[in-house]
Amino acid sequence: MEVTVKNMNKFLMFKLPSAFLCGVKLKELDDTKSVVKVKHRWINQNPFNSMYFAVQSMAAELTTGAIVIKKIKESGQRVSMLVTNHNGTFTKKAVGLITFTCNDGSLIDDALKRTIKTGEGQTILMKSIGVNENGEQVSAYEFEWSIKLKTGKK
Repeated sequence: MEVTVKNMNKFLMFKLPSAFLCGVKLKELDDTKSVVKVKHRWINQNPFNSMYFAVQSMAAELTTGAIVIKKIKESGQRVSMLVTNHNGTFTKKAVGLITFTCNDGSLIDDALKRTIKTGEGQTILMKSIGVNENGEQVSAYEFEWSIKLKTGKK
């Protein structure tokens, strides 16, 4: 499967249904950048009438993970990926349409080359920033991804 915005959104529906049901949608994806949007609605709210932090986390993770998936697929190698750590900071209530952006695609290239060449696991620290419709930051995330060359049978 080619890694495109349309295919990744289908992937969400079948493999990450909670993100799909909460309205998380990939909007842009290329080698360096990924953009995800999610609108504050009844299904993804918290008791304080803003977006539940876990929904923001899903959207932010997708911005980083989509680029990792794309780069792994393009490498033609069997590489596993796993979030090993994450951190989120919240600076403003998330209401309305929230846009998460990750611009760290270039960080993946060297780590992917090293894991393919050496077979040793590598870690990548990627950032995703969430902003509201006024461009004000509502949250910031860091995700640590671990990648490793798969060995053995498929």
